[in-house]
Amino acid sequence: MATTTPTRPRTEAPADSGSEGRMLKLGAVGGDWLDRRVSGAGLVRFFGRKIFPDHWSFMFGEVALYSFVILLISGTYLTMFFVPSMDEVVYNGIYAPLQGAHVSKAYESTLHISFEVKGGLLFRQMHHWSCLVFMVAIFVHMFRVFFTGAFRKPRELNWLVGFALMVLGMVAGFTGYSLPDDVLSGNGLRVVDGLMKGIPIVGTYISMLLFGGEFPGHDIIPRFFTIHILLVPAAILGLIAIHMVMLVLHKHTQYPGPGRTERNVVGFPVFPVYAAKAGGFFFLVFGIITLISATTAINSIWVYGPYDPSPVSAGSQPDWYMLWTDGGLRLIPGWEFTVFGYTVSLNILLPMVVYGGLLAFLALYPFIESWVTGDDREHHLLDLPYNAPVRTGIGVAWITEYLILAMAATNDLIAVKLHLSINDLTWTFRIAFFLAPVIVFYITKRLCLAMQRQKRDLALHGEETSKVVRMENGEMIEIHEPLNEFDRWVLVQHDDYRPLKAGKGVSSLRAAATSFFFKDQLAPVTPTELREALEHAGHERHKIDELTGGDYRTPDVRSH
Repeated sequence: MATTTPTRPRTEAPADSGSEGRMLKLGAVGGDWLDRRVSGAGLVRFFGRKIFPDHWSFMFGEVALYSFVILLISGTYLTMFFVPSMDEVVYNGIYAPLQGAHVSKAYESTLHISFEVKGGLLFRQMHHWSCLVFMVAIFVHMFRVFFTGAFRKPRELNWLVGFALMVLGMVAGFTGYSLPDDVLSGNGLRVVDGLMKGIPIVGTYISMLLFGGEFPGHDIIPRFFTIHILLVPAAILGLIAIHMVMLVLHKHTQYPGPGRTERNVVGFPVFPVYAAKAGGFFFLVFGIITLISATTAINSIWVYGPYDPSPVSAGSQPDWYMLWTDGGLRLIPGWEFTVFGYTVSLNILLPMVVYGGLLAFLALYPFIESWVTGDDREHHLLDLPYNAPVRTGIGVAWITEYLILAMAATNDLIAVKLHLSINDLTWTFRIAFFLAPVIVFYITKRLCLAMQRQKRDLALHGEETSKVVRMENGEMIEIHEPLNEFDRWVLVQHDDYRPLKAGKGVSSLRAAATSFFFKDQLAPVTPTELREALEHAGHERHKIDELTGGDYRTPDVRSH
């Protein structure tokens, strides 16, 4: 058997690095053993080479993810001390104003967390504030996707996943702030009980099934606790995983720009660039939420007191993401009638129809727009919002409707603080519910069309310099600074949609819908128009240069 001797002599390791070398070797052996069984290297290599574009608007999705992580961390800590029971006890804790009061174990344990557990109040505040940040980030992220058309093929299902995350976030928030069993959360549960009982025939049975008998019963807090810490978080985690997998499979959308097409992604790889940025951003979000929680009080249940079904506090509102549901109930008049001995409460049913209609429209909009346009292509480049004026107007109108309902839920506070009539405010919100979205849609659409005209002129003629040259024959020519080819391309690259005509497989309804969407939209600059504009600009620039010698300074600047 022949052996070979290495030509280069081995360098001996320093004596003090022997243990370090053994640890590295042990780690390499362990990593190799694990990789042979789970094939992790290929997965890490795949994700490590994944390219993500860099834009500030993409961070809202990350904020939602990181705030949910903070929710899990803080919620796990609180679960160790919270007692989900409605059994009545006498409070003997350190909070003097409530000593001797009859409270539920859930309320007592929440006071115990707030005043006697080290870090308990901070974790309670962090849990509540991170929930609010989570919902804000989801709303902003969803409407960033909406306004830029990121929901188009192949991402319609991912849009539904995001919509489900938004709804589950509302459910998680409602079940969470109902757990302390204080007056404020009890009023919210009473509203839910009234909504269910307002459903004809089956409403009473649904309420008794949820509450375990007559409201409030003794089962709602344990049931909400199970939903809040087990079912909803599991569903959210599963949907986040699906959302991320779809994001990787479909590749990330990107804004139009130099070198960006429907077939590539311009950005940075996950490792090491985005991994480092994401890690730092997580700790930034964590630090900001912690700072807010340590300095700004929220949900001070000891001020409200334990829940008692007999009193109803004025000025009580749920968290902001649930305000709109309360506002709808306040706006509908007390309409009801009786059919076959059953009372039909329109003041309950109509708001539920409105809530369902708004949410259903938001969930199904990608499919509605796809049906209108007939566009079956894959889209990876985002729209600039002003290039889709009707979609942008619809989105702003939806947000306006949402805000009107949310403001209606605070009509009593607005009336007290501003010394206004609550009846006048209610009627104002009722009228605004129907008129404001229409007005806002029209204004938004006209603004988008105006921006289209301005961007079209900018692409054809360049930027105005506010300098005018008077030619020898008296002609006045304004000096324009031409755009570079990359900035110009961003302004002319968008699609040109035209209204369809009824017939040849196009229904009259779809033709009317396309007319509504696209009849006023300006066509993008064509190559012929651009070429003629550049030739005309070059001719004007030549005449100006002949007169000025290429010196565009004003006479007073030249004199100095």
